[in-house]
Amino acid sequence: MADKVPVHVAVIMDGNGRWARQRLQPRALGHRAGVRSARKVVRAAHKCGVRYLTLFAFSQENWKRPELEVRLLMKLFISTLTREVDALHRNRVRLRFIGDHREFPSELREQMRRATELTRDNDGLQLQVAVGYGGQWDIVQAAQQVVDAGLPVTIENLEARLDTAGIPAPDLLIRTGGESRISNFLLWQLAYTELYFCDTLWPEFVDEHFAAALAWFADRERRFGRVVDVA
Repeated sequence: MADKVPVHVAVIMDGNGRWARQRLQPRALGHRAGVRSARKVVRAAHKCGVRYLTLFAFSQENWKRPELEVRLLMKLFISTLTREVDALHRNRVRLRFIGDHREFPSELREQMRRATELTRDNDGLQLQVAVGYGGQWDIVQAAQQVVDAGLPVTIENLEARLDTAGIPAPDLLIRTGGESRISNFLLWQLAYTELYFCDTLWPEFVDEHFAAALAWFADRERRFGRVVDVA
């Protein structure tokens, strides 16, 4: 039902490394396969009428991974942006990046800036890619901005300074890969989000899996702390 489609879906794309390991392949191959799944989910979200899609691509904790893997991920981000941004623009997708990007290679930061600027006025799917992102970092940097501005620390003042300011909170979080945790992702924003965990590894997550998550969401009764009158 159209009125049951979540406005905003967030996704923790987990399982790339395990998918590659099962095939006796390097982890980099799993990350490349994961890009293909991300492309499919972007298309599926657009087709289903989802207005906002946020993909958790690289956490602050991911900097702790082996140096070679991090370098390969940075190169993959650059090549993916180069290859995908024109198609996203043609389909009216607005692209933005959330997170702390100060440690990213300058080439990647420039690619992100160009992609953001190119798609800024698009009125289709709003796609947020969380890279260098951590929920605790987001809350702390927002609080610091509030304090620096000499303002009272209120919900409204904090929300206005989160990296997701202007974007509605996710209605649905999908996490693949069999884990049941949110891993420092959108900690503030997930306060009333429906959490959907599935065992499917991210490179195997296709349209049918996305549709199943949306169907699960459609059956949820969202009360936001209220009591529903059943009389």
